Amino acid sequence: MSTTSTPNPAETSRFLERLAAIVGPGRLLTDPADLAPWLTDWRGRYTGRALGLARPGNSAEVQALVRACVAAGVPMVPQGGNTGLCGGATPDSSGKALIIQLGRLDRIRQLDAGNHTLVAEAGCTLANIQEAAAAAGRLFPLSLASEGSCQLGGNLSTNAGGVQVLRYGTTRDLVLGVEAVLPNGELWDGLKALRKNNTGYDLRHLLIGAEGTLGIITAAVLKLFPMPRSRVTCWLGVASPAAAVALLERTLEVFDARLTAFELVCPRSLGLVRQFMPGAVAVPEAPWHVLCEFSGAGGDEALQARVEEFLALGMEAGSPLAALLAQSESQRQGLWALRENISEAQKREGPSIKHDIALPITAIATFLDRVAPRLEQVFPGIRHVVFGHLGDGNLHFNLSMAGRDANGALLQRQAEANRLVHDLVHELGGSISAEHGLGQLKREEIRRYKSPVELAAMAAIKGALDPLGLMNPGKVL
Repeated sequence: MSTTSTPNPAETSRFLERLAAIVGPGRLLTDPADLAPWLTDWRGRYTGRALGLARPGNSAEVQALVRACVAAGVPMVPQGGNTGLCGGATPDSSGKALIIQLGRLDRIRQLDAGNHTLVAEAGCTLANIQEAAAAAGRLFPLSLASEGSCQLGGNLSTNAGGVQVLRYGTTRDLVLGVEAVLPNGELWDGLKALRKNNTGYDLRHLLIGAEGTLGIITAAVLKLFPMPRSRVTCWLGVASPAAAVALLERTLEVFDARLTAFELVCPRSLGLVRQFMPGAVAVPEAPWHVLCEFSGAGGDEALQARVEEFLALGMEAGSPLAALLAQSESQRQGLWALRENISEAQKREGPSIKHDIALPITAIATFLDRVAPRLEQVFPGIRHVVFGHLGDGNLHFNLSMAGRDANGALLQRQAEANRLVHDLVHELGGSISAEHGLGQLKREEIRRYKSPVELAAMAAIKGALDPLGLMNPGKVL
């Protein structure tokens, strides 16, 4: 069977029977009603079609599925929790691809507390990995708003960031080894729990961030850390993004690695959470907001006293304008809910143009100062929802209009808005994708900002590993 031409119904039936034999009864979905939930991305922006959806239960079954697809010339779309924001796990409209849904690969294979490592399969949710590490007195620091539903395979495929990159790095920094099925159907076991392994090309880093275009990751060795004994969370009011950047610099000078998160939130972001997410914690009013968290090996009282002393000195200097320190775990969770619910609140308000950008931290205030008047000149009345991980230079910069008709008109001009935002990001030495990947959304846009040399190298790697172009086609390249 080949999908390059119209498939023969008998061939298609035999192919599907082969897939069903691999994954077992009830684990191959072909009915349109059963497939529907897996064909649309989280934002509702992309909807595709698929030949079917297979739910393998282990790496051997993933390998058998890939080999069957390669033999039949059938494209493959790996999918995890389907929480991505760029359409990277959504099939195209041809209906020729097989979705390989990895949620059944959900085992913690090994936890070595002494080596500070954990081996997890690609279908484990991020929350389950965090819980397994905590049960052993260890921390897995990757933390996202979608951690209850996003899966490790997706985190690896997009090199997810989250709120603690400032201290622990991105997903790429937290992975020592991976296991993956390559496009030729071979299973590569790279699950070495080593922090030093200098033996040639690092296939692990090639697969991380590739969005399933170079192979399907089935498991990974993850770094663990000592569980912090103390944690202090505070919500701060600041005068401007420039003030927030200055505060970040002073905070790092005093606390260094004890500062684990430093998030920037604009008033409109906070207002959306208050409007659409009942029960939001009250925080001081301010022109801009910062949510920061400190952690350490000492006691809570000593760390909190140190943070209070530092903030008092800062207020005497005029920044921050106000501070609220969490006095309980429930209040701490409430402060984080203000930040983590922004995307959901904005989704409830309606569609928007989303930008996931990275900038040098010192360029963030300049970007926000310059981009606002440029957008207003072209799109009068445009609204900005700005939030993100200031500590590592990652902003989520989202655009919408107040009225439904006006917002619809804005969405029709998304390419124009993207060009204005992304050109300024590029001018300031930034990136148009910080932690969400390229997927379908930015596949063409990235060609404007990557050099021909880099694009050619990426195409050469793709062609060498996936010469048939069957691995998640239409994504990244």
